[in-house]
Amino acid sequence: MDDIPYIRVGTNYYKLVSVPTISGNLREVIVPWTLEAIRQDHGRNYIGGIKKYDGFTCLPSHIHFEQECHGFYNTYSPLPHKPQEGDFPYTRQLLEHIFGQQSDLGMDYMQLLYLWPVQMLPILCLVSKERSTGKSTFLKWLKVVFDNNMTYLTNDSFSSQFNADWANKLLICIDEVLFNKEELTERIKYLSTTNINKLEAKGKDKREVEFFGKFILCSNNEDNFIKIDNNETRFWVLKVPSLKKEETQFLDFLEAEIPAFLYHLQIRKLNSPNRTRMWFSPSQIRTRALESLMRNNRNRVEKELASVILSAMETFDLEELELCPLDALQLLNRTRIKTDLTQLRQILKKDWKLINQKNSMVYRKLMIWPEGVMGWIDGKGRYYTIKKDFLLEQFGEE
Repeated sequence: MDDIPYIRVGTNYYKLVSVPTISGNLREVIVPWTLEAIRQDHGRNYIGGIKKYDGFTCLPSHIHFEQECHGFYNTYSPLPHKPQEGDFPYTRQLLEHIFGQQSDLGMDYMQLLYLWPVQMLPILCLVSKERSTGKSTFLKWLKVVFDNNMTYLTNDSFSSQFNADWANKLLICIDEVLFNKEELTERIKYLSTTNINKLEAKGKDKREVEFFGKFILCSNNEDNFIKIDNNETRFWVLKVPSLKKEETQFLDFLEAEIPAFLYHLQIRKLNSPNRTRMWFSPSQIRTRALESLMRNNRNRVEKELASVILSAMETFDLEELELCPLDALQLLNRTRIKTDLTQLRQILKKDWKLINQKNSMVYRKLMIWPEGVMGWIDGKGRYYTIKKDFLLEQFGEE
């Protein structure tokens, strides 16, 4: 902080205040201040020494941070820790626990956050039904590393129209996530891949700002904390195991290693090259936890249709089966599942990405007789061919 802890931005005055925290550190915040209060405290001649800026801007940088840029005051916060060569065994232990077999990608993720904060990254989701997994410790550690550039949100605050408290943050962490509404999923998907957002504060007009935030979601609900479809590529879902042993001073050890960890991120070579707009390819971040989430997000009609077809394949020892949308409707009517031909065509063509025959052809048509027994009759139509391997991959048990 300069000797004069005030700034003028536009025509308004602010004071740079160091707020003490529970941890014993100081957190700098910008507080509106009146010209009259400054004059009373310091005298009229003091005002001429106050630095003047045309406005606020937010330019994220950790390596080459600048507080002033072209007459604007940068609201992004410099990191409190300076890189210094050293060891960081506890930090490695944490990252290996959180990212598991993908710990190299996890280190890449951290390196990209530090070196290129404007780079788009996947929506990181940490899930586990178990307690004492280290998810909260990971978030607390990230907060210590990135300081004011990370914020916590609740489900309600994310769904609120007002976003001035997080629209300019690097990391936006939402704990105990449960997005039951599809519009919340669509919102977070949009924000994860855009570089522009509308900032809205109470009592103020909306204004367009550059957006570089990355989302981290945590949930104890592994199966349906968010609604996503089977083609989603923006979510990196990790199932975090429980800790074998809890270390009460673990966070203190992690904080002591931050300078050494940041030094390592500066000199380390990235393990993964830039493959997509979110850096990592969909195959790199596809996990069993993501596949489980996708399966549980499928609608009841889709699940029941797959179950009926798999049952027939097991009964008659088949590797593939021909089916027309009308056949599927008749089969599901026997199971008392309400659907229609439009929905079934959507499932077969768009969701399952199957291609039907160009011309009407003869095939074996699966039937369920009134007594519940499966059988076959001759049929004719532009049928789809469904393979057993596909259904097992998409709907089989883990």
